[in-house]
Amino acid sequence: MDHGFARKLRLKQLMVVVALSETGNMHRAAEALGMTQSTASKLLGDVEAMLGVTLFVREPRGMRPTELGHEVIDFARATLVRIDRFREDLEAKIAGGHGLLVVGAIMGAAPDLIARTVADLKAERPRLMIRLLGETSDQILDMLEGGTVDVAVGRFSTPRHWQLFDFERLSEEPMRLVVRAGHPLGASGQVTLKALHGWPWIMQPGTNPTRQMIDSAFSALGLGPPVNAVESGSIFAILQLLQTSDAVAFLPISVVRDHLNAGLLTALYDPIGKPIGGFGIVRRRGEPLSPNAEAFVDKLRAVVARTPG
Repeated sequence: MDHGFARKLRLKQLMVVVALSETGNMHRAAEALGMTQSTASKLLGDVEAMLGVTLFVREPRGMRPTELGHEVIDFARATLVRIDRFREDLEAKIAGGHGLLVVGAIMGAAPDLIARTVADLKAERPRLMIRLLGETSDQILDMLEGGTVDVAVGRFSTPRHWQLFDFERLSEEPMRLVVRAGHPLGASGQVTLKALHGWPWIMQPGTNPTRQMIDSAFSALGLGPPVNAVESGSIFAILQLLQTSDAVAFLPISVVRDHLNAGLLTALYDPIGKPIGGFGIVRRRGEPLSPNAEAFVDKLRAVVARTPG
């Protein structure tokens, strides 16, 4: 590889690589970038020459990334995302603010912790723009790897994550089986998991650790997942569906606590009886946090320390 690559690399070359990976077609990639096809082809050729590898192969239905091409695409996408994040942060500071902080968080795990942390940080830095992205852990960690978020609150779902990120455990996640207030199961006492199998369920996607715990519990009884089920990745949608149906759901206590206290939901005897794996602070390995992200982490630790177990 040419050791002058970093000096010769141009952002437009990275833009072509990403656009081509998304469109699979040189003409459409060039069109998306507002340049001619010949210009886009030359930019791709230049970066391939610098690296000494082929990034895309031509096929009847378009252009397909090579194995090394996928790595360059990931690098190009992450670089462009971080440049865009730097621009947003700088613009916020120029406008008189404290900059921009983007946090990825599994809001289903501890929305109360995140909310209190944000409130504490905003009290100290009122002109800091905070952007919260709440998804599943695997989606959040993809965004952390790609540079879309500065720091994450979640859990590892694959062995690969242990190689990419540093993890600081914050808390376990107690769970509850819940139904709407007035549900027939609410007065039935100790209900078995086998009996619950025949009821309607609202479940999170298969990659979610909560869903995996439920599937594993049913599997141990020789049962598959409930047939009568609605699947949703939205905690808000799950809570609304619970209150308007006879469905059962298995959710973190931090998500349902307020609904239980308000009498909107009822907790059942829990036949599973164990918390889901702990969640914590996740950061990119070997990369220091920004001052705003470090302040967020400090506030979050303080909130967890004063929160009853």
